[in-house]
Amino acid sequence: MIGRENQAWLDAQRRAHFPPGRNLLAAHMTMFHHLPPSLADEVRQRLGELARDGAPAARIAGLISLGRGVAYRIDSAELEDRRAWLADCWADVLAPQDRAPWRPHVTIQNKVEPSEARALLDRLKLDFRPRSLDIAGFASWYYRGGPWEKLSRHMVA
Repeated sequence: MIGRENQAWLDAQRRAHFPPGRNLLAAHMTMFHHLPPSLADEVRQRLGELARDGAPAARIAGLISLGRGVAYRIDSAELEDRRAWLADCWADVLAPQDRAPWRPHVTIQNKVEPSEARALLDRLKLDFRPRSLDIAGFASWYYRGGPWEKLSRHMVA
């Protein structure tokens, strides 16, 4: 979970650049795309452990082209270490997408024509300045074929 000030700024970026009909979620970083529902209790327990370790240092370090969108690249060795620990814990059940190297980012535009995405990327690069990113906690969600349902939320100590 992203700190309040950063969350407001990133949500504003999504509202400004995401196709309105596709902007259904608040700005977020996805650590894993799909974990089996049978892990729900373990997910809660392990995310609670991560939160008790405190907030990892992080920063919005650059921009990423997604081809049909744009994202802010997040640099955080601590966050990457925590995600790697979780990936080791769940190595036997990870989907191929979650076994691939993790690129921490926050998507602010997606599902647009490549030319539109390239124009936004070029425009944002003109004024981009790295900034700190507050990590406020960790959360897990169920995707229920439409709406998302919160499974757990763990604020950092």
